[in-house]
Amino acid sequence: MIHSAGLPAPLFDDSFRAGGPPRTAFSSELPTLRDLDWAALYAQLNENGVAVTEPLLSPEQCEEVISTYEDPALFRSTVVMQRHGLGRGTYKYYADPAAVPLVRALREQLYPPLAWMANQWAPLLNERAFPALLDRLLAECAANGQTRPTPLILRYGAGDYACLHQDVYGDIVFPLQITVMLARPGEDFTGGENVFVEQRPRSQSRAVVVKPQLGQAMIFPVRHRPVRGEHGFRRHPVRHGTSAVESGRRTTLGIIFHDAR
Repeated sequence: MIHSAGLPAPLFDDSFRAGGPPRTAFSSELPTLRDLDWAALYAQLNENGVAVTEPLLSPEQCEEVISTYEDPALFRSTVVMQRHGLGRGTYKYYADPAAVPLVRALREQLYPPLAWMANQWAPLLNERAFPALLDRLLAECAANGQTRPTPLILRYGAGDYACLHQDVYGDIVFPLQITVMLARPGEDFTGGENVFVEQRPRSQSRAVVVKPQLGQAMIFPVRHRPVRGEHGFRRHPVRHGTSAVESGRRTTLGIIFHDAR
């Protein structure tokens, strides 16, 4: 059951302003976030183009999020992918992440360390920096007409897949996003690997296949990432998708930090 009780606002120490990765304060809902090594995850992201965390959600929390899929009152939109040439499967956008405390907590508490990562990239890409807290980013989005929440739950059955794509949604784009695996690979489903394709200038594209376990999250670029070349850093566009599920049912939670028009 999903409880509607509010969560305390996350607190962060001064390491964000001092230049290091911020540490998430203790959260009874998400205690695993406290021990994440954000510097190591940032290094993994730069090395591989995607970083995989330790499990963020317990099996019970994964089931709690999965249970929201059956409650139409929680969602603003349902997308049947084959109707739009996006692949096969179904995903639903939450109408208000605050109505699902785990989704809200993940979005609010994961944002500051990801903003630190994004702001390490910003000067390398000659791009803007982002505010330290999510509510400031969402206020920018609202002022730009981007008012529709973007966290979503995705469900794929046998034969379902996602074409390569990017989750942009408007002019204001936070450069990183997260997907949390809510099902057990090899038990609840087979197949359905996460695929990331990086386009390298004047070279062949590079594919990376990632297989997170239950409760683990993947951190990856929304549009592109900086890669050092002979004459400085270059933008490498990145798209992501999902290979075909062979059997069972695969469910994931997508956390996108900018809102949509």
